Amino acid sequence: MKVSISRLSKRYRGGFYALRDVDLEISNGMFGLLGPNGAGKTTLMRILVTLLEPSSGQVQIDGLDLRRDRAQIRHKIGYLPQDFSNFPKLAAWEYLDYVAAMAGLRNRRERRNQVDRLLEEVGLFDVRDRLSSRLSGGMKRRLGIAQTLIGQPTLMVVDEPTVGLDPQERLRFRNLLADLAQGEITIILSTHIVGDISSTCSDLALLYGGKIVFKGPPHELIESAEGTVWKVIAPHEALDSLKERYPVVSTVPDADGYEVRLVAAESPDPTAVPLKPNLEDAYIHFMQSAGQEMDLESTYGV
Repeated sequence: MKVSISRLSKRYRGGFYALRDVDLEISNGMFGLLGPNGAGKTTLMRILVTLLEPSSGQVQIDGLDLRRDRAQIRHKIGYLPQDFSNFPKLAAWEYLDYVAAMAGLRNRRERRNQVDRLLEEVGLFDVRDRLSSRLSGGMKRRLGIAQTLIGQPTLMVVDEPTVGLDPQERLRFRNLLADLAQGEITIILSTHIVGDISSTCSDLALLYGGKIVFKGPPHELIESAEGTVWKVIAPHEALDSLKERYPVVSTVPDADGYEVRLVAAESPDPTAVPLKPNLEDAYIHFMQSAGQEMDLESTYGV
């Protein structure tokens, strides 16, 4: 499975571009699409799953053209939107059985076998008779993954899947996606939560202001932030000033005030200690740089 995106743009009324000249190549495994809210991630996902028409550009999925072969492409795709909802008065197995029937699986025995297999795969078999409305948030998301797998798609698109989940459910959900990605399937994980990417994806792209500003493995993004992460011990009265001047990644109370982890091109203080960057540091550093470049573009046209 290969997804090829070339000079893809989406322009809305009033001249606003949600996407502008996006070029991207995605292959098997787990691919992370990372960016802040409003970056254009959901627009890109909705185009890929044929729910939205692009304004210009080309998308090929497994050699099929998005404009010409929409019906064939739909059979290859499973989609879990951010606002996934189900039928609250149906049990978990009944919901999947209904979705499978709508997907064209007419043989009742085959359909039930597939439903049971998917419930087992996502860890919901023991609650198969529970009403969908009585599932936890994480369980509902896993039920969403099960419905995307009906029909054995070769491309799964998952939009902001862990928003609102507690840490335990978020970890379980990440592990589920990582296990699925070991098979013959491509998973595109769109999120603004860096932890979702760092623990699951071997390749990623950063989307900012409708443009791809980085594409590559996580370690390359981390390397780009070398020399920009610092630890500063700040007294209570200096914390607000630091937050105004620098992107602060974390603050931990300390006997002398706060231990502050921040991103800065140069040492922010003579006592600052350089730190090895992680993916969250690199993401903040890159987003700050991308924002400054786009400000220059809009101001000076450079």
